[in-house]
Amino acid sequence: MAGLNPSKGEQRRQLILQLLKQQGRITIQEIIDQFDCSEATARRDLDLLDKKGEIIRTIGGALFDGISTVREMPFAEKKQHLWLEKEAIARKAVELIEEGDSICLTGGTTTFLIARELKSRQGVTVVTNAVNIAMELADSEGIQVVVVGGVMRNKSFELCGPLAEKTIMHLNIEKLFIGVDGISAEQGITTYSELEAQTGRMLMSRAKHTIAVFDRTKVNKASLFSIAPLSELHACVTDVPLDPRMDSVFNELGIERIYGVEE
Repeated sequence: MAGLNPSKGEQRRQLILQLLKQQGRITIQEIIDQFDCSEATARRDLDLLDKKGEIIRTIGGALFDGISTVREMPFAEKKQHLWLEKEAIARKAVELIEEGDSICLTGGTTTFLIARELKSRQGVTVVTNAVNIAMELADSEGIQVVVVGGVMRNKSFELCGPLAEKTIMHLNIEKLFIGVDGISAEQGITTYSELEAQTGRMLMSRAKHTIAVFDRTKVNKASLFSIAPLSELHACVTDVPLDPRMDSVFNELGIERIYGVEE
């Protein structure tokens, strides 16, 4: 019967997946050389495997992380997790912002809620690489919004890549509020996206103060790509007190801890 045999493209993608399982990573160029296909075909194959949740796309290739891989959640799905706790974090974070400040908000549900809390404020400049945060602040007369350019990631609405970095390198940011997918003593602050990690590092280099915002589910977790070690943070805002080990590390590094709920 027709349709039972896999297509040439499906066969190639299965072979790519086998290679990834064997060697852990693969580049676009390796696929082109191995399978004698075009760059567009190689990229399309990796995109299809990524959408099926079988690999992790990176700049110029892909990784395979086995069954331990934690998939990135879209913004709409993240909104269903600890919303009230994130609102409490946002309220505390906004208390750190003063009239005349130039701040930056990266993408994420908690930073989105910081933007919502800021809407009624006056005399604040907000730099963001997140399209949804810019739209949330669009009707705020007292807020000046600066949006960096770049390619938008549809799961987080963040603008990343060389165009974003060219804009960021000319900015001077007073306070950067950075959302993270994981934070640990060993790995520092981490994210699912290689592009977002690069953009985050660039923003930190242009910020006088970097403040990580995260809920308790991110603590002692590490995502695939490192943004920075904990030593580069000045403060954090989270929902509940850190566990004793993490609290001790933060104390040694002189990182201020601010909690959305009372200790």
